[in-house]
Amino acid sequence: MNTLVKLEITRTLRNKKFMFFSVLYPALLYLIIAGGASEKKLVDGSDLTLPMLMMVSMASFGAITAVLVGNSERIAKEREKGWVRQLRLTALPGRGYVAAKVASAAVVSLPSILVVFAVAAAVKHVRLDAWQWGALTGCIWAGSIVFAALGVAIGYLVMGDAVRPVTFIIYFALSILGGLWMPTTGFPSWLQKIADYTPTHAYAALGQAIEVGDAPHGKDVTLLVVYLVLFAGAAAWLYRKDTRKA
Repeated sequence: MNTLVKLEITRTLRNKKFMFFSVLYPALLYLIIAGGASEKKLVDGSDLTLPMLMMVSMASFGAITAVLVGNSERIAKEREKGWVRQLRLTALPGRGYVAAKVASAAVVSLPSILVVFAVAAAVKHVRLDAWQWGALTGCIWAGSIVFAALGVAIGYLVMGDAVRPVTFIIYFALSILGGLWMPTTGFPSWLQKIADYTPTHAYAALGQAIEVGDAPHGKDVTLLVVYLVLFAGAAAWLYRKDTRKA
């Protein structure tokens, strides 16, 4: 399994287009959205300024890009080319294949988080205590596992040319509805209620709580755990279904 993990990491790092969208694109979006925003004015309905709010949102967005888009497309293509079928003929267990995918995605998701943090600190003068930086990094990195599981599920659900549009519809819908591109406080009240129960909203809320000096809220942690169980369960079921077909 270690060999496969190293192979997956090497393949990921060599994909320049994927590296750009996963690592640099979220930082560029951060500059576009928050570059001209006030560093002192609080966002309506929030205890954070727009640069601080969007720092967590774009770091989360970058991590989701790495684990969701990367996993779904690679798995679907590998199924189509027969690579997954070949791996099943080896002693590698199914959980080893999934673990290799998650590990390779995590290698990219961490730099995407750190680059957004560095840009926010350097350009918008975001200042936090050392423990907050550490807690933010850990929570966002660990929370990305939820979306890694979703990526695996999509990869086993859809094949061929359909995987990209399906992935991006889910990807952009969750990002927008979860408030990663704009604060949900600007949504109509009925849409805010829906957004509060999306995995992306709960994911970003972990970091936003840390930014104001609080611990992540129990509701958000619980929601992410529930979604992790659902996505991982779906991925496992689809994997077994695909195995029976092979």
